[in-house]
Amino acid sequence: MKNILIIGANGFTGRRIVNELAANQAYNVIGCSLSNDIAPNQQHRFIRTDIRDATAVKSLLEEVRPHVVINTAALSVPDYCENHREEARAINVTAVEQLARACEQQGSRFIHLSTDFVFDGHADRLYVESDKPHPINFYGVTKLEGEQQVAEKCSNYAIVRVVVVYGKALPGQHGNILQLVANKLRAGETIRVVSDQWRTPTFVGDVARGVEQLLFHPGNGIYHLCGSDCLTIAEMAYRVADILQLDASLIRPVTTEEMQEAIPRPRFSGLSIAKAQQEIKYKPHTLDEGIKEMFS
Repeated sequence: MKNILIIGANGFTGRRIVNELAANQAYNVIGCSLSNDIAPNQQHRFIRTDIRDATAVKSLLEEVRPHVVINTAALSVPDYCENHREEARAINVTAVEQLARACEQQGSRFIHLSTDFVFDGHADRLYVESDKPHPINFYGVTKLEGEQQVAEKCSNYAIVRVVVVYGKALPGQHGNILQLVANKLRAGETIRVVSDQWRTPTFVGDVARGVEQLLFHPGNGIYHLCGSDCLTIAEMAYRVADILQLDASLIRPVTTEEMQEAIPRPRFSGLSIAKAQQEIKYKPHTLDEGIKEMFS
């Protein structure tokens, strides 16, 4: 039985990975978070740990002796990161470096989740893993620095970039843009959504399955695990309205300038999944399939 340690196990993506892997008797799953377990059960063990504490990280890995460590923890709200830089760097960079060092010392494979926001959005095609990153906000800067720490410190690793992860949230978890759209439309409220920012939205179950395929994959490097549909955030909102038969007239498409976001976002950050399709047979849901499963 393989010991799998999942950091950020209370988070949206982390908990889905915990649940998917814990259902497989080949894995002994240990979840870790800064707060208490939001959904305790008999299928996984849980250890409360602050990954910003280097001593605590070292002790955690010595206790668990994981074959694989999966890090889903991050400070991921761009506006918050911009205004709380020390906190963002502590979680997105320093803690990642500490985890990477501990993984290398223990001989553990390290799978670290990252983001499309490492790119500036100036591309005219889907980004591939070998494209040079150039973040345009502090969140992207910290996530890129975290990636670099993993690549520098680890001899056995995978960096997984995801984009606009969506799916059904558990009580106590933050929602996502598609859930927000559905909630607003069901309440008869208008919602403003950006019509000139393109993404490749990622169903949370696909992240979990893709990460599982990378657990003991022999290759090191970066893997894009997202959806195959590349569309604007406004188009995503219209898909939700269409599939759930909600009032699409309540959706207000606006430009990036009209939205007046506090910090810049990439205009185009769609990621190519060709490498993952070829190397690990990654096959994501279409957006329509993901929305139907999310709201089933």
